[in-house]
Amino acid sequence: MTQTTGADTPRNPFLAEVKDAVTPRATLLVIGTVALALLFIASYVGALHDPKPKDVPFGVVAPQAAAQQAVTKLKNLPGDPLDARAVTDAATARKQILNRDIDGALLIDPTATTDTLLVATGGGRVLATTLETLLTTLEKSEARTLRTLDVAPADRQDANGLSSFYVTVGWCVGGYLCASIMTISSGAGRPTPRRSAIRLISMALVAITGGLGGALIVGPILNALPGSIAALWGLGALIIFAVGAATLAFQATFGLAGIGLVILIIVILGNPSAGGALPPPLLPPFWRDIGPALPPGAGTWATRSIAYFKGNDMTASLLVLSAWAAAGVAVTLLAAWLRTGRTTKAR
Repeated sequence: MTQTTGADTPRNPFLAEVKDAVTPRATLLVIGTVALALLFIASYVGALHDPKPKDVPFGVVAPQAAAQQAVTKLKNLPGDPLDARAVTDAATARKQILNRDIDGALLIDPTATTDTLLVATGGGRVLATTLETLLTTLEKSEARTLRTLDVAPADRQDANGLSSFYVTVGWCVGGYLCASIMTISSGAGRPTPRRSAIRLISMALVAITGGLGGALIVGPILNALPGSIAALWGLGALIIFAVGAATLAFQATFGLAGIGLVILIIVILGNPSAGGALPPPLLPPFWRDIGPALPPGAGTWATRSIAYFKGNDMTASLLVLSAWAAAGVAVTLLAAWLRTGRTTKAR
């Protein structure tokens, strides 16, 4: 005998149980999470699986006729690995490397059979090794030998020159996690102008604390990075605040989906394009182009400049981070103000 159901009793208890266990909102979140996971795989593997040098800024020091001949030869290498240009002398080549104008230089001695390659492992050991391998092969083809001189060496305890990247990633993670916690934790109300201002001030305090902590850890505690502690502290605070303010802005504008957008921009796109594991000249075009405009890339470049290049060539990176911070503050406050205005009119 078939049991009848009342008006309030579901006809299919199993489907009702499924809906209770996995709500439509949860289903959308799961789909979004899977999509982010696949994008994570695609971005990291796409950026890092096949490193090839492309248009690496590279200097050549030699007598005029020999220099032009060498520049032409290096520019015409298959795949365009080097963007070669003549440099007047060895001192100028060193200066340009330390200024981060070029990534290496070849000093050609026409009176001998040994030439000198200048590199800077502080800018990325993988890039320095790639240049050494490439130039060694070319020298052998001309029955010449090569000696390598590191003019900006990575610290002995900074294995593969990755500490700059890792501390930057830590600062970025601190920024978006703290901002996310502020807005989704129990009792955190919808953003109002006053509440948003308080969260931004709190984010600034977090940034100051986290910046100092990161600088102390990689500096005197672990001795992983040289450079000014004060400069690293200031940079770390800027990175944390920039990412935190951007996270608050995305959440104020898009709600919970804003967290996914932050993960997409900072983690999925920003980390592999930051120039940490592979310096920019070894990245594929897409990642090489977007890296400097995102906080992980700007932060990694600036951290390496502080640690190994006497603070040179940081202006663009600092402007990028400042722009993220300023835009984050403006959008967060504007979104809160607009929402408050709509709520007031609705009443």
